[in-house]
Amino acid sequence: MENMLEKIKETAAYLKQRTGATPQVGIILGTGLGGLVKEIMASHVVPYEEIPNFPVSTVEGHSGKLIFGTLGGRSVMAMQGRFHYYEGYDMKEVTFPVRVMKAMGLNDVVVSNASGGVNPEFEIGDLMILNDHINLFPTNPLMGKNYPELGPRFPDMSEAYDKGLIAKAKEIAAANGIKVQEGIYAGLSGPCLETPAEYMYVRNVGADTVGMSTVPEVIAARHGGMRCFAMSIITDLGVPGKIVKVTHEDVIEVAAKAEPKMTLIMKELIAQM
Repeated sequence: MENMLEKIKETAAYLKQRTGATPQVGIILGTGLGGLVKEIMASHVVPYEEIPNFPVSTVEGHSGKLIFGTLGGRSVMAMQGRFHYYEGYDMKEVTFPVRVMKAMGLNDVVVSNASGGVNPEFEIGDLMILNDHINLFPTNPLMGKNYPELGPRFPDMSEAYDKGLIAKAKEIAAANGIKVQEGIYAGLSGPCLETPAEYMYVRNVGADTVGMSTVPEVIAARHGGMRCFAMSIITDLGVPGKIVKVTHEDVIEVAAKAEPKMTLIMKELIAQM
C-alpha cells in the first residue's frame, strides 16, 4: 500500500474528528460473532464504506461497521466484520484497521474467530483461548518496507497472546462455570475448508484449531506493541472419524449458539483491562 503511513494518519484523524472518541480497547469480531456489539453502549456507528481508505467486508456474517462506545466501563472501538486475505485483499489491507487502532491510541486488542478443531479432545461449540499461533498464510503482513513509526523491523513474537490476559480470562470462565480450552491456532489462507489430509497436517505441526483470520491482525498488533487476547469458537471438527461436510451457514449457526459464553468472558475481561 503506497503512502501507508499517510493513509493510516488520515483515517485515524477522520475517525477522531467524526466521533470525538478516545478508545482504550480494540475489538475484532469474527464470523457470526457480532453479538458482543449488543453489549456496547454505542456512541457512534460508522459504516466501513464511509471511512477513508477502509476496505469493505464482503463475507456473510460480517456486517461492516465500526462501533464506538463503552463496554464494561471501558471505551472501545469494535470492528463488526473483519477483512480476510481470501477476499483478495493484501495483508496491508487486512491489517489496516489494526494500524488505525494503534494510531488512535489503543494499546489492547481483543479478537474472536470461528475455527475448526483438530485436537481430538475438542468438541463442536467449545471455546478455546489462544496461547499461540502458527502462521501458515503464504505471506506476512510485515513483508516489504518497515516503518519505524509502526514498529521494529524484527518484532519479537515470543508472547503473541498476553499471558496476564489469558490468566484473567480463565479465572472469569471458572467463576462463571464456563468450560474453556486453551491452545494453538493455525492461520491458513482459505477460502475452502481443509481436506482431511490438511487437517492432519495442521495437527501434526502442533495446532489445536485452524482458521482463516486472526494471525495477520495479531502480528500487526504485536508489531505495534499492543497487548493481544483472542478466543475461538470451535464450529466444526477436523478430527479423523468426526469430519463431516460443513457449510458457512453451519459455522454461523454454531458460533451464534456458543457466542453468549464468549461474550460474557470478553465483557468481563475488557472491564478488567
